[in-house]
Amino acid sequence: MNAGIRIRLLSLFAFGGLMVFFLSTLLFSAWQSQDDTAWLKGSVDERFHIVAKHLRGFDMAMVETSHRYAELYWAGKDTNWAYADYQLKKIRTAVENGLERRPKRAASAQTFLTMVIPFLEEAIAKKDTTDFWNRFGAVTSSCNACHQNEKVQFIEVSPPKMRYSVVEQF
Repeated sequence: MNAGIRIRLLSLFAFGGLMVFFLSTLLFSAWQSQDDTAWLKGSVDERFHIVAKHLRGFDMAMVETSHRYAELYWAGKDTNWAYADYQLKKIRTAVENGLERRPKRAASAQTFLTMVIPFLEEAIAKKDTTDFWNRFGAVTSSCNACHQNEKVQFIEVSPPKMRYSVVEQF
């Protein structure tokens, strides 16, 4: 196995492992007994408030979206249309879940959710490489426009230059 593949595997496992560890720790702690060593204290409502604080607002949705954006890019490069469709659906879910936590961001995301994603879904359904890349560019532009609207223009999205995924051409 070459070094590039090993790095991609390690990156994917590290990301996935951290997410699983983080969420399982939070969930386990939410139901553990109320002893002096428990970090999650209080009533059930108070504990859920603490867990919600740790899951945070829209930034955690953007962490997932960033990962899936890169996977969508590589799915397009590989013309792996099923994987591209899967990643685009997961991007939609991540953004929608983030909007549940931060509804004030909804106006900035509407064009992305109602126009940009469906536009790219059409290209994926047609398995049209040219349309995919034209429309993927609209995804990137829409992300950057949203960041401008939300006053985080210093977060500039661009296609990945290096593949970190273990998922390659089918």
